[in-house]
Amino acid sequence: MRTSRIITAAAAGVMTAWIMSGNVAIAADGQTTIEKGISINGTDVSGKTEAEAAEAIDEMAEAGRKTDFTLVCGTKKITATGEELGLEPDPDLVQRAMNYGEDGNLLYRYKASRQLEIGEGKDFKLQYQADDAKVKEYLSAHEEEIVSTAVDGTLKRENGSFVYVPGQEGHKLVIDQSAVAVEDYIINDWEGGSGNIELVSDIDEPRGSEEELGVIQDVLGTYNTDFSSSTAARSQNVRNGASKIDGTVLYPGDEFSVATALNPMTAENGYAMAPSYENGQTVETYGGGICQVSTTLYNAVIRAELEVTNRSAHSMIVHYVEPSMDAAIAGTSKDFQFKNNQQYPVYLEGYTDGGTIYFNVYGKETRDAGRQVSFESEILSQTDPKTIYTATGAAGIGSISRTSGQAHTGYTARLWKIVTENGTEVSRDVFNNSTYRSTDNVYAVGTASSDPEASSIVSAAVGSQDLGTIQSAIGQAQSLIAQKEAEAQAAAAQAEAEAASNAAVDDSSNKAKKTKKKAAEEEVEEPDDDLDEY
Repeated sequence: MRTSRIITAAAAGVMTAWIMSGNVAIAADGQTTIEKGISINGTDVSGKTEAEAAEAIDEMAEAGRKTDFTLVCGTKKITATGEELGLEPDPDLVQRAMNYGEDGNLLYRYKASRQLEIGEGKDFKLQYQADDAKVKEYLSAHEEEIVSTAVDGTLKRENGSFVYVPGQEGHKLVIDQSAVAVEDYIINDWEGGSGNIELVSDIDEPRGSEEELGVIQDVLGTYNTDFSSSTAARSQNVRNGASKIDGTVLYPGDEFSVATALNPMTAENGYAMAPSYENGQTVETYGGGICQVSTTLYNAVIRAELEVTNRSAHSMIVHYVEPSMDAAIAGTSKDFQFKNNQQYPVYLEGYTDGGTIYFNVYGKETRDAGRQVSFESEILSQTDPKTIYTATGAAGIGSISRTSGQAHTGYTARLWKIVTENGTEVSRDVFNNSTYRSTDNVYAVGTASSDPEASSIVSAAVGSQDLGTIQSAIGQAQSLIAQKEAEAQAAAAQAEAEAASNAAVDDSSNKAKKTKKKAAEEEVEEPDDDLDEY
């Protein structure tokens, strides 16, 4: 016991002497520097100031920022770099290196200083930490790549019967807990180089067991419309649209968007160019006629008494259903949407047969057997199309040509929902209201003529907007033109005759002159009889 006390006293004396001597390294410019023998990740940093050491650590950390980490969630993986996860060196590392031998209790500080004095040195491990905000940001941005969405159980219809198709479970990422897992791995488990990090996820259970979907047996609502008079292109669009909705299963509370199901309206998605309504005109667009699909489905849905959440009437009347029985879709401005408000799943069946499109809504019938639902269209007002005439200098007088598409009668209408129980009407309620614009017949009347007076006569008549007046003016203008042409022809004939007469007189005069000249040339002297013959 005495020996132990002597050693302790001796050690205390040495430590006291060490404390009095100090243990701080000073650079030439007076800045505190790291003690000799201290390194970080094997790199000597002794003699460096705090700023110089921080710069050296930052250069060493570049390798960590470039490292790839594999993030695993169930059966899916994604790769993130250290930089994307916000990897940075431990911010306290510089201070620990600077203060080595200066921090801690007296014994620890003494041992640290002695370690440096005898040349053993001290190497600090370069440690990292991930930035919590950046990790969560990265996981949120890439969540769709790494989660596997559950596939609900569904049905397919074969030979008039339903066949069950099992669903598949998926994984849902728990971002907050996954961020903790990433950060913990970086601090405690990462030894450098690439690494795998298991994220935290929950099982995403699919909906729709065979038992749950097995209740779908009853027809809740059905409807069909005729498209047999459609062009081949429009018929293609109707068949294609029906096929994209066919087989849809909606669970209780699910909402269905027809526009989402049918878009995009492109050739690549199976659509052809066919007539459709646009700004009061009929134009050729991809998917023309597709509204007959949404309209037919609408009528099946309302008879199944599912909840309609969004429905728009066409801009102009259609002829395959009564007014207010239609449901238009157009880009993002018009959509038919409805919700399964039943306590059981429903199945949508859509198909075409010949020139007829059918939709059936299947489910479990919970309504009383004596309850019947019907719908009745009522026209509130009617606006007949007008005939409008416009003058055009691009066509000659006498031309009347149609410049508009087919005219449409405008209507305001409402749809009544009528419920009977055991043959007795128990309710009659307004189900929707609709407005359809009228479009006019527009004709262009030609006014082009070389005669300004004739053009003016027809232009003035166009202002009357009366066909009889316009036709009379056209006749008057044409008569005027004919009269002036006849007068011009007569004047030309008279001028031609006068010119011919003058030419004849000139010719007679010329002939007389020529005769006189010839006679003068033929007049010669008679021979002299007194001349000797040779």
